[in-house]
Amino acid sequence: MWTKPVVMPMVLEWAYMGFILGVLRYLQLKPRVRKPWLNIISLVALSLACFGMTLVGNFQLSNDEELHNIGTSMTFGLGTLFCWVQSFMTLKVNLRNEGRQAGIPRFLLSGAVTFCMLLYFALMAQRLHMHAARAQWALVMFFLGFLGTFAIEFRHYHFEIVCSDDQEPPMSLSESFSEVSEYQSDQL
Repeated sequence: MWTKPVVMPMVLEWAYMGFILGVLRYLQLKPRVRKPWLNIISLVALSLACFGMTLVGNFQLSNDEELHNIGTSMTFGLGTLFCWVQSFMTLKVNLRNEGRQAGIPRFLLSGAVTFCMLLYFALMAQRLHMHAARAQWALVMFFLGFLGTFAIEFRHYHFEIVCSDDQEPPMSLSESFSEVSEYQSDQL
């Protein structure tokens, strides 16, 4: 018996992973870029592309073709924009003198992603769905390869999530009980 493959969880994991990588990359470049709007555009583009991936994963082509295609267009179009902006920023920022080492592969992968995206839409316009699906998966693999190139620069960084309150430090349990008892004695 033939069953449909379950693609949704994998696509949603890729979307989440891409979004986290985009945020980390934004934070990595934030103190070093001369044109912060490029960094912001890159983060917004990848965030919307990841949202498009969730649409692709949640609305299969056979169930809701319109939403699936909107998600595909968002993912491919904005993902491609993200690739080109990050490739450009890699050469400009040149973290630890590794701009060329990371930038050249990123430009090549951006070109491959762009070619696959254009090929996908051209094949879809000709209703060659099987070939378009092949171009789509090639695009996904090139895009994942592009995201993998961030390991070159991330290896030098330590990201830490810190949540703090700028108010006074919390009181100990005994201090809080003494305050409560003082308040209650005032009420009597």
